[in-house]
Amino acid sequence: MNDTHRRHLPDIAAQDRLAPQNEPEISRSSSSTLPFRVLLVCEYFEPGFRAGGPIRSIANMIDSSSDAVDVLVVTRDRDLGSAEPYPGLSGRIVRRRNAQVCYVDSRRLRHWWLLVKTLTRRRFDLLYVNSFWAPSSLLSVLGVRTGLIRARRILVAPRGELAASALDCKSTKKSLFLPLWRPFLRRRDVLWHATCEAEAEAVRRIFREAHVHVSRTKVALPPEPLPPTLNDGPLRLVFISRIHPIKGLDIALAALEQVTGRIVLDIYGPIEDRAYWAVCQDLIRRLPRSVTVSYRGVLAPDQVRTALAGYDAFVFPTKGENFGHIIAESLSASCPVICADRTPWTPVIQAGGGELLNDLDVQTLARHLDVLATATPEQWLHKRRAAGDAYRGWRAGDTGANLLDQIRLAGGG
Repeated sequence: MNDTHRRHLPDIAAQDRLAPQNEPEISRSSSSTLPFRVLLVCEYFEPGFRAGGPIRSIANMIDSSSDAVDVLVVTRDRDLGSAEPYPGLSGRIVRRRNAQVCYVDSRRLRHWWLLVKTLTRRRFDLLYVNSFWAPSSLLSVLGVRTGLIRARRILVAPRGELAASALDCKSTKKSLFLPLWRPFLRRRDVLWHATCEAEAEAVRRIFREAHVHVSRTKVALPPEPLPPTLNDGPLRLVFISRIHPIKGLDIALAALEQVTGRIVLDIYGPIEDRAYWAVCQDLIRRLPRSVTVSYRGVLAPDQVRTALAGYDAFVFPTKGENFGHIIAESLSASCPVICADRTPWTPVIQAGGGELLNDLDVQTLARHLDVLATATPEQWLHKRRAAGDAYRGWRAGDTGANLLDQIRLAGGG
């Protein structure tokens, strides 16, 4: 296993094959009461990182839960878009602090058979599915409904997938499938996890009777931001996210075509949608000589914050975020954020965290960028200090019990 994999799998105590006879029931011998048992199903998990913020959110939630919570994570054995499994993890159950992580190759029948054997031997207090549309979520909920998986409650984290902007992507398929899927989730044993009130409202628009638990995502970031540095060159912008239509890179590129000032934009992120990336490349070819754009590949999680610290601003014309982990990282690097009022970060950005767009369109963003391109290095240093201060204020309010402990203490719902 290389250094990257070691970095993202802390506290590995053992690696057992996925055979039930070798994998004991999760227990807490030091506890006088039975643990709160959670089956957490997600498409991607550490050491992967290409699926973005949800991976880190899940990891932080697991790592910050109390000893009264035992988690079994079931996930793919490879990262988003990767044809190769993680070295030494495929078909294994790995200890991670107060959790175990089961890595499955969905193309191997033996993995499915052994996984079914493992799950049918246990009873869970909660099934947590980390997506509304993911195949793993659908199969897990169906497993509960058919009795194959014994779970007392189901907690669905839609991760922004029920927002209007997300439903517009592949809207025909989703509109056809939603009526078939809705009855399985319109039950009293189903809870919903929203990270903000806007996401809770999106859930209730589709499931009016939904019991929504609003809990802010916790981040594993330090309370103090990185100190800002002075840049005496052209305006340096960065875009860090998945290359996908909902993240709005095409809006940023189209806006840059209309600016007159000197601007540098560096793009980082996995290319999830090749057709969309082709559109973006065409936009890049049409840019004026005063604008320099470079695609710089994918950053590992421990490289993101340091990279952000080298830019004047993070341009992120996303069409919607249920949380936006990358925004927290940008502010923690004293890097102001340029985005529209479509994320939970609007109050923080208004408090000095960056520039809030009134409308998410090319002309509005172009006007903002043209003005920002004329700012002096000293003015940008002031903006970066303000972004760090805004982050510091937000981070101070990042308190409260872990989500899984909240559900446990509430009796499962």
